[in-house]
Amino acid sequence: MTTSAQLWIIDDDDSIRWVLEKAFADSRYHVRSFEHGEDFFAALKGDKPSVVLTDIRMPGKDGLAVLEKLQQEQPQLPVVVMTAHSDLETTVKAFQGGAFEYLAKPFDIDEAITAVDRALQHAKQSDSLPAETEENSVPELIGEAAPMQDVFRAIGRLSGSSVSVLLTGETGTGKEVVARALHKHSPRSDKPFIALNMAAIPADLIESELFGHERGAFTGADRKRIGRFQQADGGTLFLDEIGDMPLSVQTRLLRVLAEGQFYPVGAHQPIKVDVRVIAATHRELEVLVNQDKFRDDLYHRLNVIRLRLPPLRERTEDIATLAKHFLKKSAEELKVTPKTLLNESLSQLKEYTWPGNVRQLENTCRWLTVMAPGQQISVSELPEDILLPTEPVSTKVGDETNWLYWLQTELEQQPLMSQDVLQRYQQQLEQIALQTALKRFSGHKQKAAAWLGWGRNTLTRKLKTLLK
Repeated sequence: MTTSAQLWIIDDDDSIRWVLEKAFADSRYHVRSFEHGEDFFAALKGDKPSVVLTDIRMPGKDGLAVLEKLQQEQPQLPVVVMTAHSDLETTVKAFQGGAFEYLAKPFDIDEAITAVDRALQHAKQSDSLPAETEENSVPELIGEAAPMQDVFRAIGRLSGSSVSVLLTGETGTGKEVVARALHKHSPRSDKPFIALNMAAIPADLIESELFGHERGAFTGADRKRIGRFQQADGGTLFLDEIGDMPLSVQTRLLRVLAEGQFYPVGAHQPIKVDVRVIAATHRELEVLVNQDKFRDDLYHRLNVIRLRLPPLRERTEDIATLAKHFLKKSAEELKVTPKTLLNESLSQLKEYTWPGNVRQLENTCRWLTVMAPGQQISVSELPEDILLPTEPVSTKVGDETNWLYWLQTELEQQPLMSQDVLQRYQQQLEQIALQTALKRFSGHKQKAAAWLGWGRNTLTRKLKTLLK
């Protein structure tokens, strides 16, 4: 970028200041650097930068204090923050304090230049976010890995908004924890957070669970019931496994999102609500839409902001921190001394593929807290499934380990009152296999049939029944 803009850098590390000064000078910025926030504000009395790049953790006036004062005195001045302490709380506070962008150290110098360039270009359009730092008991996210830093940034950017969010990711990646964090760091944080798992409720009861019912509305309704939407009024409703919601209920949900009101089952008067909906799924909603199992208009209504939560195998650098956290948490619950992992045990955990993701790691740490005999956990004391040799988990559909775990989890989540579960999954598998085969062989039916192990007549019959 060719510019004559002034960039002011604040960092107490001499080497970092030197590298940034040289890099931005080469990018045609006029650079001034400061070791402390106090020096920065002293210079600000006689001059003004175009953009500020500041560290957060510094002696004296730290980066958050710099942000706070700038928001009071010069709210239009864009600020990019950087820190080696990239936890969720710091990220959110930075964005709430008005930061334009957040860089987690170590970062690539080109990434820093791009962030500062964008801050400069959007200076007049940048909006400050309201500072809300109220603490409560909501569990926080943990992660230094780049994919988790993306999640932290998104939560920070959304902290002043009540827009709908769709969370996607494999089972066990922490979608409800993220939903709670989105609620905690929002203007609705002092209102209810209500969570509901669509897969855990019998299909014929979901409507009543969501919207409530009047007494006598149906057989067994011997008293009036307040639905989850009404319970969440003013706050956030988290709908987990939204892909399992029946089509009839999807229609009612769409109407509530569009009109802000609903009728409880058996009621004649509408109830108005102000609810932020956060939905989550481990399924591909686009596929369900194409199969006419999920409403296209509801999908677009929910998919305003989409956050993908990474599987644990994509953030192995977080395993040590997560394991330490879960071991401490389990010890507190059981009122025992926290156990620690020997280095070789930690290495074994990092090599494991974790098909159950963070939830599986948490359960493993709970098991170790109870079952490991010593305070220092050796490799031999790890659960057998972790000690077994495993192939690296692929993101491809054909990966057997991940596929079998996913299938088991899917079946376990089916309501007890469901019928024809096996037939339903068999049809879905055959449909996907047939579509894949036809695509792979460019529509050549004979080759597709041979690849699938079917006769041509079988493939023709399946085409009529599965892809109708």
